[in-house]
Amino acid sequence: MPLISVLTPVHADRAEFLAEAGESLAAQDRPDGWDLEWLVQEDGPASALAEVARRFPFARYQANGETLGVNIARNVALARAAGTLVHVLDSDDLLLPGALRTAVEAFEAHPRIHWVSSQAYDLMPDLTRVSFPAPLEPGVIEPGVLTQLVLDSGKPAAPCAGLTARTDTVRAFGGWVATARGGDLALVVALGETTPGYLPPEITWLYRRHPGQITGQDGWSRLQDESMALIRQRIGALRRLGLSVASGA
Repeated sequence: MPLISVLTPVHADRAEFLAEAGESLAAQDRPDGWDLEWLVQEDGPASALAEVARRFPFARYQANGETLGVNIARNVALARAAGTLVHVLDSDDLLLPGALRTAVEAFEAHPRIHWVSSQAYDLMPDLTRVSFPAPLEPGVIEPGVLTQLVLDSGKPAAPCAGLTARTDTVRAFGGWVATARGGDLALVVALGETTPGYLPPEITWLYRRHPGQITGQDGWSRLQDESMALIRQRIGALRRLGLSVASGA
């Protein structure tokens, strides 16, 4: 039976959010024959969230035993993944019921692709949903298109937190990158430069806005310029080397 692995790094203070993320996974309308595993990776010195994870029979919980950072925690979860596809679900975000079906069906309809970058609504503290424009037209995104948009804008060109990708491809690029900021974007640009992807027209997840967001904390902008420089350097190096992935099959 094909399997999709959902990766969720989480800190100990996110128990309520984590439970809501699990409920959104439990409500998924998966394609026939597909199974789900939820790899909850607690990033911190204690095992505070095991009880939350145990509420969900599809969850596989592990604690790092130390604080390593969100990108390393994702990679520890990636090492445990058994699925042919991996999907990123941050602990404070939510999937709409058709999210995983939309991603899986995109891979089935377009065998060439290696990644799907899904569209989201902002979920505000009062639970209202706010739309924001997609940076690219929905459909197949050829290699180099997304990365050129990153170079031209200097900003993320796709919602990295909604990524679904082929597990082998993510592993081949070393997973999420240990940059000071933007380790998820550093992975996405490697995928986007060397492989085709897909942007569905549907809104499939909710990006929660709240006071505890990591990206909203004081000091987050520190080292942002250096991190974006590394991301631009990665795109340039991939282009100079002419690297590409031959097939999605």
